Amino acid sequence: MNRSAYSTTGFAIKALSRLSKANLTIHGKENIPPAPTIFAINHFTRIETLLLPSYLYELTDIPVCSLADDGLFKGGLGKFFDLVGAISTRDPKRDELIVKSLLTGEASWIIFPEGSMVKSKKIISDGKFIIPHPDGIHEPHTGAAALAMRVDLYRKYILELTESSPSQVWSVLETLGIDNLDDINVQPATIVPVNLTYYPMRAVDNIASNLASRLVKDISERMLEEIMTEGTMLLAGVDLDIRIGKPIVVEEFLDPGWLKKDMARDGITGYELTAELSEGMRSAARQIMQHYMHDIYAMTTVNHEHLCASFLRVYPYRRIKESDYKRSIFYAASLLGDGSEFFLHRALQGCQAHLLTDDRHGIFQKFLHLAEEKGVIKRDGDYLIPDCTKLSQLLNYHKGRIENPVEIMANEVEPLASLQKTLRSLGRLPGFLLQLSLVRYLLKKELADYEQSCVKYKVEGKGDSSCPGRPFLLPAARRKKGVVLVHSYLAVPEEVRGLAKHLRREGFWVYAVRLPGHGTSSEDLVERKYQEWLDAVETGFILMNNICDQVVVGGVAAGGSMALNLAARVAEVAGVFALCPPYSLRNYSTKFMPAVDVWDRIVNRVKGGEKKEFLDFSHGNPHVNYAKNPVSGVHEVGQFLDSTEKLYDQIRQPALVIQADENPVVDPGGSRKIFEMIKSDQKEYCLLSFDRHILVQGRKADMVQWKISNFIKRI
Repeated sequence: MNRSAYSTTGFAIKALSRLSKANLTIHGKENIPPAPTIFAINHFTRIETLLLPSYLYELTDIPVCSLADDGLFKGGLGKFFDLVGAISTRDPKRDELIVKSLLTGEASWIIFPEGSMVKSKKIISDGKFIIPHPDGIHEPHTGAAALAMRVDLYRKYILELTESSPSQVWSVLETLGIDNLDDINVQPATIVPVNLTYYPMRAVDNIASNLASRLVKDISERMLEEIMTEGTMLLAGVDLDIRIGKPIVVEEFLDPGWLKKDMARDGITGYELTAELSEGMRSAARQIMQHYMHDIYAMTTVNHEHLCASFLRVYPYRRIKESDYKRSIFYAASLLGDGSEFFLHRALQGCQAHLLTDDRHGIFQKFLHLAEEKGVIKRDGDYLIPDCTKLSQLLNYHKGRIENPVEIMANEVEPLASLQKTLRSLGRLPGFLLQLSLVRYLLKKELADYEQSCVKYKVEGKGDSSCPGRPFLLPAARRKKGVVLVHSYLAVPEEVRGLAKHLRREGFWVYAVRLPGHGTSSEDLVERKYQEWLDAVETGFILMNNICDQVVVGGVAAGGSMALNLAARVAEVAGVFALCPPYSLRNYSTKFMPAVDVWDRIVNRVKGGEKKEFLDFSHGNPHVNYAKNPVSGVHEVGQFLDSTEKLYDQIRQPALVIQADENPVVDPGGSRKIFEMIKSDQKEYCLLSFDRHILVQGRKADMVQWKISNFIKRI
């Protein structure tokens, strides 16, 4: 191998990859062994052959060659692939080159056990790994296993000869074309399974395909499909997760008798094994192949599209209500995030509430549009009707990625049996039972999250039912209207219990959320981001929305601002109320937040990493609040209020803003400004002659409670 040319070409490839919009993430780098190895990788696009050797070389500092389809070596491309260390699958010296370079430690190799690109992602049938191909279905190739076993047999044989018959070693090395005994790699041969998962998976006309169609006369459908699919991935942007699994040590599958009997008898006369030994190794090679195929596909990075497509495939009924479909996907996504056995795309890590609120990442919008466009689903009012034939047909090998990407999405996670089981169980639930199960799950999870935080921060006695920090649900007789209450910054759900009890007496279901970082320890709050608080409010809305026909959201101070934020983004919120909501940090008194000049100095220290600084704090409600105010928490409140400022004019629901005219913590001018920005036809600003901040407690709190309950009744 010309290592200089290899490195130079590698730099060119990396420069090309940087021009693309592909987002590449490599997981499991620690699993790569220190010696040359065979990387067994799933094969979906030409991108793998082009980019992976360069990336793996950068990780290991060991040149990485690859076996590539013979068709790539036609014309000018052949020279290029030679430079990057690719070998044609039809090269007569293919096996010799691979075995020798692994035996001497000169290079690692990429081998695709599928043999060719599996464009349909259909890799399993009746529990067995299969490879679809235009020429017919076949098993995955055992070549990677056979080559690795051959390397280890030669290695062991040579090392044993070194001890038992040193004089014979040199003739063996000469036969293999190896100059020096020190060149032999003493490390056991390994196969490292690697999974590549692309997300999202799209094939559309792009600049590259348009250009190719104009320049190449009678372009083949195969070439056009590949340019459309892979061009879209590179030009429009795709997440590529590369997961490197634990190495498989092949000597564990070798029969010691082969070395003592067959190798001792026949020796080494070149890079070909005897027919007898090859036959004996065939069973072990199939066993190793099953091992790395399982590991490769067990590492598939599960994403939202996998869930959306697979659920349609396993759904047992003719049609499904769109709201129930979305609930099922949300439920499945949430279950996966609870420390599951699967590898998850980063979009599936963390709170999934956005799926049932504003779909701000367009997960459902994009998928359902694609499924409709490809005829996988049809709409019938509020219902979706899946076309089962479009989810189980034999895809056209060269057109499948264009004609039906939804089925390919489902095919990709078909080997994940427990995932399929979870989706089937959700698909069998009738709508009312799905909602009930979801409510129980969410409530249990919120309580469990709080108890875990208490344990983590060693807060004694906080997990019991009497704890003021626990979120709580108060049921009512009817399910017409429900209310989600949000406590203020540094407070706990107990702050709104008086209001919650009043609303329940008036016939409303009530759920009081706990903002993460509250009700435990100030140290807990230090690590929290405001998006976590919004997630908690969204989760509370989803919980109540699965119980009641209408849901009103309201809160105290910053909690009221969070309720307004949700109403601005989620049209399904029936109404919103806020008590003394701040417009910005400047609306806060210095008793609660620092003065502006002090704040600027503190922010600079926070940016420098001093996150655990605390401020003395006076609030007037000490029995439910922290005594210390984390600087990082103040920063998050400021960030949240700044992000919400541009949303108030999007509120169209009935709205109520209540403010104390002599509030010692929040300037009434801020809440008035918020009220004026709200665009609701039905809105009310109520200025009360109070000299406190928390209006739902203390003197005349009942008047505030009645004001709120009457507002909800009018919705």
